[in-house]
Order: sequence, then C-alpha cells, then structure tokens
Amino acid sequence: MPLFYDKINGNAKIAIWHIAEEKNFFLQKVPLQREITHPHKQLQHLAGRYLLQHLYPDFPYHLIEIADTRKPFLPNEEYHFSISHCGDYAAVIVSKDHRVGIDIELVTPKVEKIKHKFLNEEEIELVNGQWSMVNGEIRLLTLLWCCKEAVFKWYGSGEVDFKDDIHLQPFDLNVDEGIISCEFVKDEKFSLNIQYIFFDGLYLAWVAAN
Repeated sequence: MPLFYDKINGNAKIAIWHIAEEKNFFLQKVPLQREITHPHKQLQHLAGRYLLQHLYPDFPYHLIEIADTRKPFLPNEEYHFSISHCGDYAAVIVSKDHRVGIDIELVTPKVEKIKHKFLNEEEIELVNGQWSMVNGEIRLLTLLWCCKEAVFKWYGSGEVDFKDDIHLQPFDLNVDEGIISCEFVKDEKFSLNIQYIFFDGLYLAWVAAN
C-alpha cells in the first residue's frame, strides 16, 4: 500500500506516501497547481497535496500560496503545514494550532562534503567524539542535516544560518528513532524538540511548536 506511515503525534498529523502511481491517480483528487515540467517532480508535488487531503479531507489545497522563501502556506492559516519530498517518497505534517516543519532525506555520502556548512564547532566535536561512527557517520550526518532542515521549515521565513542559528543539543544516540533537543536562536531564542525516525534508507524529522 502506498501509504507508508500515518500517525497522530501530539498536536500534529503526519503521513508519508510511497509514490508508486501514475500522475492520473493523483489528478483524480488534486490538481497540479503550478508549472512543473519534470515528470517525477510533478508526482512529488501531487503526492504532497494528496496527503494533505488524506489527513484533513476539507483541507483547502486550492488556497495554497507560495511565499518568497518557497514555503507553501494558507493565507488565513486555517492549517499550518509543511511538505517534503525525497526520491519516491512524499511526507507532510499538518496542525491546526502549531507551527510545523518536516523534512525527509535519503542517506547519501554527499552530506559529508557539506557538514562544515551546517554543523557548528560543538556539533562537529560531538560527531567526532560522542557520536562518532555509530552505525556509520553518513547516517548520523544525514540525521543532523534532516533535523536542521525541519527546523528551517518550521521557522518559514528564510535566511537561517544552519551553523549559527540552529544548535542541536547532545542526546543519547539512537539513529533509528528518537528526539533531539534544539535551541533556535535567530531573532529570539526558542527551545524545540525534533522528533525523527529512520526507515527504508531515509530519515524523517519533524517539529511542531509555537
């Protein structure tokens, strides 16, 4: 069944779709709302909108607008939501009461080449020390990148320095499922809990907080 993951988590609903259908399957439920030429990106776009209606059948997907930061939103904020795509998967999180952010990432060696762009010195020390080589550094780095992307989407206003503005706190490492505490310090300080799971070679991380 294409619905890979579906749960209610506190004040938010989350779902993941494993895309195995043709475009017409999704077009029966939701339209292609913007000009997208790449066939697979069309499928990702449609699967995300499809999941919004799966979680809330009355979700007004036709009112979705795209901010200058590329964040989709509803003008009246009837629902707070976030969408992420990776490979053949689409993931969404929706809440009526809380700002949310979600990210899904394929574990790939390319993350090692950019680790100094998104990890601060304290986090790199933890990767090299306490967190080093736990089920492979590539998985760990992918998890940390995924967590910071989720926070970035939760913030939603762009211009976030992943190194300076998002500080991941030391945690008892379980690379399959858990919670990472985070201090978001752009403009003002927020303490956040980032939840994550690992499945099918992918990480999913999400935030729901005001």
